[in-house]
Amino acid sequence: MLIIDKYSYKPLYIQIYQQIKDKIVSGDLCEGSVLPPIRTMAKTLMVARNTVDSAYQQLCSEGYVLGKVGSGYTVQKIDIPNMISPNTKLLDFTSNTEEVQPSEAAMFDFQYGKLDIANFPLRIWRRLLNHVLLSDEIRGLTDYNEKNGDLLLRIQIMKYLHESRGVICSPEQIVLCSGAMSAVSLICKLIATKTVAVEEPGFDSARETFINNGYRLNPVPLTGEGIDSDKLKLLEAKLLYTTPSHQFPTGIVMPVNKRLHLLDWANQNAAYIIEDDYDSELRYNSRPIPSIHSLDQNGRVIYINSFSKALAPGLRMGFIVLPQTLLEIYLSKFSHCNCSIPWLEQKTMYHFMEQGHWNRFLNKISVINKRKHDTLISTLNSQMGKRTTVHGKNAGLHILLEVDNGMSEQELIEAARKVKVKVYPVSNYWINVQNYSDNMVLMGYSSLSEEKIVEGVSRLSSAWF
Repeated sequence: MLIIDKYSYKPLYIQIYQQIKDKIVSGDLCEGSVLPPIRTMAKTLMVARNTVDSAYQQLCSEGYVLGKVGSGYTVQKIDIPNMISPNTKLLDFTSNTEEVQPSEAAMFDFQYGKLDIANFPLRIWRRLLNHVLLSDEIRGLTDYNEKNGDLLLRIQIMKYLHESRGVICSPEQIVLCSGAMSAVSLICKLIATKTVAVEEPGFDSARETFINNGYRLNPVPLTGEGIDSDKLKLLEAKLLYTTPSHQFPTGIVMPVNKRLHLLDWANQNAAYIIEDDYDSELRYNSRPIPSIHSLDQNGRVIYINSFSKALAPGLRMGFIVLPQTLLEIYLSKFSHCNCSIPWLEQKTMYHFMEQGHWNRFLNKISVINKRKHDTLISTLNSQMGKRTTVHGKNAGLHILLEVDNGMSEQELIEAARKVKVKVYPVSNYWINVQNYSDNMVLMGYSSLSEEKIVEGVSRLSSAWF
């Protein structure tokens, strides 16, 4: 007997279909059994005949029953061992998810990369989004558009890169991607070599992306000026991934001479340099050094960046500037692929840049983050003094804090946790972790207020000293 709940959110025909299917899978309705006629079933359940017909048709389409004129609906043979049990239920993740208890949650989370939603230009973004939705542009929503990304947005990015980073390129060379690591993954598919030189320590997400694309990593140690170019020359790598404007995670800024040395290496070895310029916009006490791409005369630099560090990581909007040789390979290999960034976000970002909001926002967010940065540095100096060393200040959204109290990295993190402060490990960014001093933590500050930064550092001082 079937039981129908007319108040359930499930359509009636689905309830009928599901119960009959379960009876077939469980064996209650065996091969050759004939289902009641539609009229009889509808009268028994007090539902419309169309409802029962829809249920039977669904069973037919999935092969559980066979309908023949004059013979009704007959149950078919089902390979039960390969079926999912009808009693299997979707887990209730809302009730089974372990929640962090208030007593364990960090009140002061120095997470890197998370931004403060209060700083996002929500009113402007909403207005521009509505403009796109209500204008003739909205026709693009129902079409497959430019494969490299919206042309007008790429033109705005081209202008911005030329003005701010000295990058000279055409809109055709710019490919929009859903974030910097999406860009790295695409580059991996364009270059024949399967070995890449990476900074040691370096960005763990980039390393993971290379590994997932079948690359072998060659870690190159750092000097006080960035990657050790002498050690790089000893390798046979044809590809280098580097973060020269604010090395991650150490914060080292690569000087111009070092950048020129890397270009010499690339030219002499017919190699490519992936320049990840990930937070170059955020400089607090000096102007940014020109990008490596701006110094390149021979098409050896692949420039990547995103809007994640300044505007919003949730937009998943990044871009590559491809050299002409790789652009031709890209157009050949990916001629049938489409841009992975939603069209609506691309058009909104175009208007955001075209109307000057992006440049004004950068000025505003740089001032806000500089205040947070300065608050963090001054509080560390006053609370901890010479017992700590700050690495990578005056730029970006994070610092490395070296702590001289005899504690290991894990002990520092655990002591911080006990006073409801969360700081992060640095060991994750090393391949050869035995070369790491094991007494540092990474601290991001972009999502915290200045008041919380002061209180969080005060708690760390009491926990560590």
